[in-house]
Amino acid sequence: MKNTMTTPPINPDTRVMREAFAASMTEALDQDPRVALVLAAISVDLFAKPLKEHPDRVVDVGIREQAMVGVAGGLALTGFRPVVHTYAPFLVERAYEQIKLDLGHQGVGAVLVSIGASYDNPVMGRTHQAPADVALIDSLPGWTIHVPGHPDEVAPLLTGALAGEGLVYLRLSLRSNTEAHPVTGEFVALRHGSLGVVLAVGPTLDAVLAATEGVDVTVLYTPTVRPFDHVGLRAAVASSAPNVLVVEPYLAGTSAHEIAAALADTTHRQRSVGVRRDMEVRAYGTPAQHDEVHGLDAAGIARTLREFLG
Repeated sequence: MKNTMTTPPINPDTRVMREAFAASMTEALDQDPRVALVLAAISVDLFAKPLKEHPDRVVDVGIREQAMVGVAGGLALTGFRPVVHTYAPFLVERAYEQIKLDLGHQGVGAVLVSIGASYDNPVMGRTHQAPADVALIDSLPGWTIHVPGHPDEVAPLLTGALAGEGLVYLRLSLRSNTEAHPVTGEFVALRHGSLGVVLAVGPTLDAVLAATEGVDVTVLYTPTVRPFDHVGLRAAVASSAPNVLVVEPYLAGTSAHEIAAALADTTHRQRSVGVRRDMEVRAYGTPAQHDEVHGLDAAGIARTLREFLG
């Protein structure tokens, strides 16, 4: 019998999360002389005003992503709080060595802000897809990683990142949940149940809520995956069954080691839903079709949950 469950539609304003970032970033540039912005051609139109008003702190290096990260490292060494922004594959994958050396090895802080997510623009092909970005950043020490699920979560996450001194990765998406939720760094419990815990990361929440409707499970939400809220997960498992399913909008299993560490002294079962590691989708299609292939739509999540809970 055909499953009629569907994933809730994505936000029709495909630039809204990026525009929320641009508005918050422009305000920060106006108010804090320590803040700088480095671009690589992408989103330049959204920063036309700060490019004119703050030419000493807003730099467009053109399509030179490795140089962009190097420039940010130099700005950080001279006391600025640099923000680096472009598409995820160009920011993280192409410039990974510079992130590792010019930022991490130099011991300086910066805020990396990406767009494109795993496959937000499949019509542009594999060059614009980066499902491995969070896993790559997670391979480096000391990074905070935010994956907002709603435009209203972007500004507080960015404000908190700019106020600090460390390394932060803010992953923006064209996908959006229906509602925003607190961005405290702690997991937010939206439902309580006895059969297990489902953790929804960022823009996967609406699909998770649809998939778990009527199922006796606890649903947690977070837009912050590093640091991972070990305490919050342990508390949720203590009041439910030790079965944990994490739904993440990037490579499946990226947070598996964090779940294992959080529950190291507890006998538990865990499973991940995310972008599949055993295949590469070579068809263009739509983001919703990619979700279906990877089991990240509501029907796929529900199917995995049924199998997992037995």
